[in-house]
Amino acid sequence: MTARSRPGRGRVQDIHPLTWNVAALLGEPPGATRDYRVSGVTIPLPDELRLADPIEGDIRLARTNRGLLATADLAAALEAQCSRCLRDIVVPLDLGIDEEVLPTVDPVTGLAVDATAEPDVLRLTDHHELELEPVVAEAISLAEPIAPLCRPDCKGLCPTCGESREQGDHRHADEEIDPRLAALRDFRIDGDER
Repeated sequence: MTARSRPGRGRVQDIHPLTWNVAALLGEPPGATRDYRVSGVTIPLPDELRLADPIEGDIRLARTNRGLLATADLAAALEAQCSRCLRDIVVPLDLGIDEEVLPTVDPVTGLAVDATAEPDVLRLTDHHELELEPVVAEAISLAEPIAPLCRPDCKGLCPTCGESREQGDHRHADEEIDPRLAALRDFRIDGDER
């Protein structure tokens, strides 16, 4: 882990894991910040999602009067299949995270903080560590496209033969008509031409 100073912005640290000990930041006044560079991070994902590329980006932790504000601009990519042609593709994701993080232990007294009033707020561990892995995994899961495409004009697969429509003409012989419906073949509404 390396640290270097950046004027007016607090320390910048290059790190790989998505867990930080923020005890020192909690001891500083509101407005103090820490900037972190995330590079080459892979994490387990829910729902059979698979990362195609590691997570990269920047995270800023800012001290507030209640705890911390975690702001992240991250990039990742998922392995997927085109929903039309079933080709394997990589789906790039841009993730923006803004989370308020509150302590579970008062940094001054060391006493446990009552968390029942705000049960859904992200909390630090008992050791003043911020664990962003679950938040990032959830953001990736929510950013996954419902129907990813290899490209917007993908023609997909032929419903008759199952071959890619990109590979030439897909005209097929007329299917045999159910004999019970054969009489409808010559049905015309006045004015219709064949």
